[in-house]
Amino acid sequence: MADVDVAVVGAGVLGRSIAYTLACAKPRLRIVVSGRRGSGASQAAGAMLGVLGEVTSAGVRTRHGELRLGMAVEAAARWPAWREGLRERAGKAAPADGYGAGTYILLNGASGPLDDASFEAMRAAGARYGLPVEDSAVSDVPAYRPLDNDRALRAVFLPQERFLDARRWLQTLDAALRALPNVDRVGAGRLRAHDAAYEVTTRQGTFTAGRVVVAAGAWSSALLERVEPELPVLPVVSAEGTAVTLRPNDPVPPVVLRTPNRAYACAFHAVPQADGTWYLGASAAPALHPGDAPTAGALRFLLDAGLGQLHHGLTGARIDRVHHGNRPVALDGHPLLGNAGRPGLWVATGTHRDGLHASPLIAQELAAEILHGTPSPWLTPWRPDRKPIADLTAADAIEEAATHHAALAAESRMRPPLTGDWPGLLADAYRQLMQQTYARMPDGYVLPPELAPLGYEHGPALAKLAQGHLDRLAGRPS
Repeated sequence: MADVDVAVVGAGVLGRSIAYTLACAKPRLRIVVSGRRGSGASQAAGAMLGVLGEVTSAGVRTRHGELRLGMAVEAAARWPAWREGLRERAGKAAPADGYGAGTYILLNGASGPLDDASFEAMRAAGARYGLPVEDSAVSDVPAYRPLDNDRALRAVFLPQERFLDARRWLQTLDAALRALPNVDRVGAGRLRAHDAAYEVTTRQGTFTAGRVVVAAGAWSSALLERVEPELPVLPVVSAEGTAVTLRPNDPVPPVVLRTPNRAYACAFHAVPQADGTWYLGASAAPALHPGDAPTAGALRFLLDAGLGQLHHGLTGARIDRVHHGNRPVALDGHPLLGNAGRPGLWVATGTHRDGLHASPLIAQELAAEILHGTPSPWLTPWRPDRKPIADLTAADAIEEAATHHAALAAESRMRPPLTGDWPGLLADAYRQLMQQTYARMPDGYVLPPELAPLGYEHGPALAKLAQGHLDRLAGRPS
């Protein structure tokens, strides 16, 4: 058994970034990083370091949506120095990481009113934060050859939106951690409370620490439950995502091409990689538990979108790699960042699509809290032991979720019959489904629209999960 000062459980981008920041801040601090390799979010990420590209009309209408946008703006400002410092620490072991800037947002025909609203919200957010949004002729978008019925109607260029190769960035993080003598990397382990400290048991041994950070993505809730079953930390579920990397015959443009964020998911996007391939992503499927492999439906969606909405000449491109990961999503759709309501126990998860982009801010602010006990204004809204955030009423969430369903139908080119009012009937059916779904949820919990499919596919189990958290909060001493 070995004693360390801090154990970080979780070896994705957040866990590695937090361990790096702690180790650099206090060179005498002994840190162990325990984590599994597999279907986490980081290894499968598209790594768009986007701010405006992630804006949705629904998000900016809420208080916590605006807070998330402010975090994204701040994280973007920290990225250049963060990347430079890590690459300097990694030295010659730091690979080329495909870091670049420039994103085209395409408002194309495979969409509905949801895309229009997000497009305009993005423009408004750019004006509010002083971030440039430049009109672009669709004909000027590089390497863009969609099918005619999927072609873009409008396009803008965001010159300050950055991107990089996520897999190369993880290699850089690994090299920087290896260069720090006070950090040890070990495999996955079991976490449990031990007296006033914590034990992490791995194949490499058992490590005891007075402070532990759980940054295990979609697996975080299971780890925390073993520490203390009645710990009132908001549960985390998974949003499974699949992406593919293609090796086209022609050079890949050094910019990101993407749509606005879409129904229940991120945008369809194409990100250049450091090795000359093209990353196309990504699907999103909410699930109660992480999945271990892509689905046929996810792959069909990606290839159909890539060939139809982006470049029909990609039919001859070679599939270089299939990516699969599980994004961590808290039950209210917002991050869990900070102390877990138990001495020495910290949590960093629930970031959904924002983890890699926000990693400099989260790592630096959380490390300062751990080392100095100073609350961070960036992290305070996201206490892990909170009541579920509900910026929307149930009625508003139902309408938003029904709109997302209609957008899914539009992107899949569903053509309803033209007799009677089939479009209206379908909209009413979506709304009725959502009303039934939301009626199953317990009082005090409003299901975020992006998790609505989870509500009607696994309603009783989801309601039980939410009710359990509310009961734990009610039983906690005031």
